[in-house]
This record gives sequence, C-alpha cells and structure tokens, in this order.
Amino acid sequence: MSEARTILSRVTTRGLPPTGRVADIVTTAELLKAGWRRDQIRDGTRRGDLLVVRRGIYAAGAHARTLLTLKGGEELLAIGAATALTGSGAGAVVSHQSAAYVHEIDLVGRRDVTVHLTRPPGADMHAPARICLHSANLPAEHVTEQLGMPVTTVARTVVDLARTLPFRDGVVAADSALHLRLTTRDELRCVLAVCSRWRGAAIAADVIGFADGRSESPLESIARVVFRDRGLPPPQLQALIGTADEVARVDFFWGKYRTIVEVDGALKYADPLRARAQLDRDSWLRSLGYEVVHFTWDDITTRPELVATRIREAFRRGALLAASLGAAGQRA
Repeated sequence: MSEARTILSRVTTRGLPPTGRVADIVTTAELLKAGWRRDQIRDGTRRGDLLVVRRGIYAAGAHARTLLTLKGGEELLAIGAATALTGSGAGAVVSHQSAAYVHEIDLVGRRDVTVHLTRPPGADMHAPARICLHSANLPAEHVTEQLGMPVTTVARTVVDLARTLPFRDGVVAADSALHLRLTTRDELRCVLAVCSRWRGAAIAADVIGFADGRSESPLESIARVVFRDRGLPPPQLQALIGTADEVARVDFFWGKYRTIVEVDGALKYADPLRARAQLDRDSWLRSLGYEVVHFTWDDITTRPELVATRIREAFRRGALLAASLGAAGQRA
C-alpha cells in the first residue's frame, strides 16, 4: 500500500481530464464532456491508453497497470472507481472497511471486494454492484482526503467499524490505529460523542475502552478478546522479562502466575533460524522459573476454550512455583 502511494505520487498522465482521483480515474460522461468521442474512447481502450475499471469507468492505462502490479493496487482502483460512479459531488465519502484499507488499518479476514461509501440522508441511495452505501451526515471534521478521494478520518473510520462489526473485529481495527499512532483514544471518544445515540454506539464505547495500542498484530488483539471472554485476568502487554544481562520482550505476561503467553504467526515457523531462536529463548525463560505457552492463529481463532484451559493450567503451575520461591526466600 505504501509502495502504491509512492507510485501514485510519481506517475503523471496526459490527455485525460484532470479529476484528481487515483490513477486519473474518469467516467465516460467526463470524457465526453472533455471533448472525447466514443470511438476515441474505444480506440484508447484497445491501445491500452485507457483501462476499464468497471463499466463506464476508466483509468489511465500505464498508471493503472503499474498499480495493479503492487499490493493493494486493485483495491485502490476499485475504491476510486466507486467514488467516480457515485459522484463525490453528491457527498459520497469512502468509509468503513474501505476507509480502513486506505488508511492501512488492520481488518480481520480477507479483503472485501465491496466498496463502502457514506452519503447524506436523503441522497439517492441506489447502490451499484459491489458498492455498499451507508446513510449518515458526516461533520466536516470527520472527513479528510487521501489519494484524491474524500475519506472518513481515522477516528471516524474506527468508530464506524466498532459500531457495525463484531466486538473482536472492532478491537483489531482500534488497536491497529492506536498502535500506528494514526489516532488517539481522545479523538476516538470525541467522534463517539457525536454518534452516541446511533445503533452500535454502546459496543463502540466498549471497543474504545478495551483497545490498546501495545497490541502489535491482529492476532494479539484477537487473543486479548479471547482472554477477556474466557474470564482470564488482563495480562501485561509487551512485558520485559529477564536478568540484568539479558532481557526478552514477551507478548503477554501474568506476573502473579509467572506465566508468559506468546501468539505466533505462520512466518515464525516457516523460518528455521527464527524457530530455533524461539526455542532457545523459551528454554532460557523456563530456566528462570517462568511458564511459557505458545498459541497459533488456529488455536486463538478456533479453539478459544483450549487456549483458556492451557493458560489456567500454566497459572496453577506458576502459582505453585511462585509460592515455593517465596518460601525458599523466607528460609534464606
């Protein structure tokens, strides 16, 4: 996505009416108004000067083809085409999951091909294919511009997602935005105050209260929700543990129970050197008297009860060890 932004800042096109949209996206009507004939549009498409993004929507060919080679390029073209099709002059603003994508906020699951836009109440709400239209009045301070498109601000985007998605998904988005320092908790609360009477506002308030910018990945965010839902005490995040000579930073730590939990993505195990280093670190932490438990994405997302059971078992072992260490200290 960042690479796509760099390309967008460098590539210029000629011959198309200036729209300011990503990849100079333009509608048939705009081309005709600028003096193009329909046969010129057809010829431009055949030559590759124009690329059809969707029916009646074109992008500058060289520009668009460059974007399509980059991660996120296809989604950016789809979002730009949707804003052109619905007409930003009618108040259409990129919002919800699509705004999260533009802002590079983490979301759960695969990218949705549907483009989400918000328009004022009373506007024509006919939604073309693969476009989801939301109805709401957006204060000027809730709208910004990205890549030539009107987009809800990061704070408004997070609140909209927290109102409309499951709690877990809202936490992932909120954690990501806070971790990347794209917004603050105070900004989220200010936006929520405007939407306090809207459907889902209570859930959004819970999400904002629970969100923590120290979560460094969607998996860590989902794990925190699993811990909460299964009645586990809140852990310390990104704790530093070790000796005066060596320190390790761990995902989750419960000091009372001397228990460490790490959540691992597939990449950690795909790299043999990284996996070996993890095993060595675990052995060292255990030699210091800590319980170390690892969980994968599948564990966290499909076996939450097993996760809670294993952590409670580690708590019991850790508490016994803590008690024995305390007794040994008193004897000494």
